[in-house]
Order: sequence, then structure tokens, then C-alpha cells
Amino acid sequence: MKGLRILAVAAALLSGICSNAQELVIRIDDMGALHSVNVASIDAYQNGIAKSAEVLVVGSWFPEAVKMLKDNPGLDVGVHLAITSEWENVKWRPLTDCPSLVDENGYFFPMMGPNEAYPGQSVMENKQNFDIKEIEKEFRAQIELAIKNVPNVTHISGHMMSTGYDAEVNALVQRLSKEYGLPSVDRYEAFEQYNFSYVGYDGPKATLEEKVKSFIKTLEKLEKGKRYMFVDHAAYNDSEMETVMHIGYEDVAVDRQGVTDLLKSPEVMKVIQERGIKLIDIKTLTK
Repeated sequence: MKGLRILAVAAALLSGICSNAQELVIRIDDMGALHSVNVASIDAYQNGIAKSAEVLVVGSWFPEAVKMLKDNPGLDVGVHLAITSEWENVKWRPLTDCPSLVDENGYFFPMMGPNEAYPGQSVMENKQNFDIKEIEKEFRAQIELAIKNVPNVTHISGHMMSTGYDAEVNALVQRLSKEYGLPSVDRYEAFEQYNFSYVGYDGPKATLEEKVKSFIKTLEKLEKGKRYMFVDHAAYNDSEMETVMHIGYEDVAVDRQGVTDLLKSPEVMKVIQERGIKLIDIKTLTK
């Protein structure tokens, strides 16, 4: 009996420690955009700390992403709703007919807000053509295509803040979220609703060494009993990613190779273990 009581006390203490742990979601965005992104995202999940991945249904490499996600059913997946296409050498079109959301070539605008390098080529600058019915039609198509093809879809997120940039769009996304039973995590209200905060790099992040150092500083500041989400983009520094850029962000391949390496860093994993940080996915966060 004494031994059972000791075990019971130990279990209670362990439960208390676990419930008071810092909980952290490591989320990687833009699966489906490129082959390099797809492979690196799965790598960061299988061999690193990534727990949730957001898939771009409109991306050129969505079919490959579908196969990879089916082969990795433990990876939590979000529908990454997109109405922008930011890269110069690879572009995305909508799934539906929505002329208020596209440029003269039928592609999504590259930017969400005004950008000096791309004058007049943002969603916000073309808001005079805003048609909420077209956005609803396009978002529904993206959600339904994801649900049809990816069995482990659990939530909605917004590419370049597509779900939270406008009050009317925000209300639409909340309605779609309820209708499809997919929590929306990129709205401002979501922070309070699901009790979490976004965190980033606490310091410079140009090189892998800077990323690791700055991310560890972030980990060291996480408070027990609180929940956090870290978002970044995995890819490799390969010939495909070397073609990916927009004005003002030309070192995409090097930068995102650094993210992949960060998410697989033994040094980072050691800090997570030592500090008792519990890695969770967005499905767990939104329960």
C-alpha cells in the first residue's frame, strides 16, 4: 500500500509539472508552393521539432504535398488560405473566377499591403474592387479541396494574413470556421480564444548561427503554464529555391535553409528538453 501511495503521489506531481509546462507550437507554412518546401517541411517534422504544417491549395506543388501529408498522418495540417502570390518567378491563380482578386494576368496580387517595389500591386490598394462574395467563393473552394485530399486537416490559417486583414473578411472566416469545423488561428481574436501568443526570434536571424542563438533566447523567456506559437518557412538552398525571390527579399534559399537547419538543431532540441517545453500541434492548441 505504501508503494502504491508513493506512485500515486509521484504521478500527481508529474501531472502537475506537465500541466504547468510551457506549451509551444512549431508551425511551418507554405507546403504546396514548391518541391523544396514540401521536402524540407517533412524533414523538419520527421527529424526536427515542427508539429504543424500549412498547405497552400493553390500552390503548384499541392498534388505532391497531398501525397507527402498522407504518408505522414501524424503531421497536423492547416488550410493556408491564400489571395496573394508574392514570388516573381512562380505564380498562383485562384481556383474560382474572382476578378476582384487578380492582376491583369489573372494571378493573385503579390502583396497584401502597399509596397514601394510593387506599386499598385497589393490587395489593399485594389480594395475599391473588393467583393466579399468572391473571397467567400475562393476560400470555400480552397477549404473544400484541402478537405477532399488531405485527411489530417484540422484548422485554417491565412497566407500573408489573408484571414485577418479586414473586418468583413475576418467575420467571413469566423463563419466558415464554424461551418467547416476548422478553427481559425490567424485572427486577432484567436489569441484570446485559444489562449496563446505568437513568438519569433529574439535577436538577429540572418545566418543559421544567429537564428539558433535568437531562437534559444526566445525559448528561455517562455513562461510556465503559458502557450505559444512560432511560425516560419522551411526549404532548402537548392537550384529550385535559388530562383525564388521578390524585391527586398532576394536571399530566400539561404534564409529558409537556415530555418530548416534551426528546426533540426540538436542545440535547440537540448534547450527544449532541459527547460521542459512541451511541443504541441495546433489541433491540441484549439481543443
